[in-house]
Amino acid sequence: MIPWLRMSDPPDAFPAVSEALEDPDGLLCAGGDLSPERLLAAYRRGIFPWYAEGQPILWWSPDPRMVLFPDELRVTRSLRKSLRNRGFLVTFDRAFADVVSQCADHGLRAFEGTWISPDMHRAYVELHQLGHAHSVEVWHGEQLVGGLYGLELGRAFFGESMFSAMTDASKVALFHQVGALRDRGVELIDCQVASDHLFSLGARLISRAEFLARLERAWPPSTAAASARQVDRTAP
Repeated sequence: MIPWLRMSDPPDAFPAVSEALEDPDGLLCAGGDLSPERLLAAYRRGIFPWYAEGQPILWWSPDPRMVLFPDELRVTRSLRKSLRNRGFLVTFDRAFADVVSQCADHGLRAFEGTWISPDMHRAYVELHQLGHAHSVEVWHGEQLVGGLYGLELGRAFFGESMFSAMTDASKVALFHQVGALRDRGVELIDCQVASDHLFSLGARLISRAEFLARLERAWPPSTAAASARQVDRTAP
């Protein structure tokens, strides 16, 4: 039996990540809710939600962890051609909700049998409205053909999903996102779980312990506390 979070439990009432199941995905607990307070508390601890329709909310902390360091993004010759010649227009935070919807239908996790439920969609749109979640959009003419979204917290970015409706569109989104994050001093991009696609882009696996140590430096407790106060409507 995995631990169960009750709706009435404090937002940070997660088990220690060392209690996660000993498998690559690291299932930690189930239940709770997708309130901004609980989501921020989860990410602070290296935990994220991921579950399929009909399941309770499942919380994960993989070991090892897939990460991308901004200076290690692999830009292939074909991607460079796409950046120059495909006529893409790239924007930031222009169509966040649409990107999430497209990721639900076409993102990497959709092909793995897990998708973004309406509750997940609402939760991340709320985080976007609070200034924590951000998107990159890739347009071809008037059509949204690629993008990604995630959370930028301190000097860490937590990538949630990406989609592509044209060749290389999601890679173009990632290229521009990594450049913008590097310019802002972000030093850690969390990709969560391993995939061949992410390996091809330069992401690599590190241990959970190393990930948590890097997260502590990139998003120190004082900064995390400020993020929590931002979603506490009663805080001074």
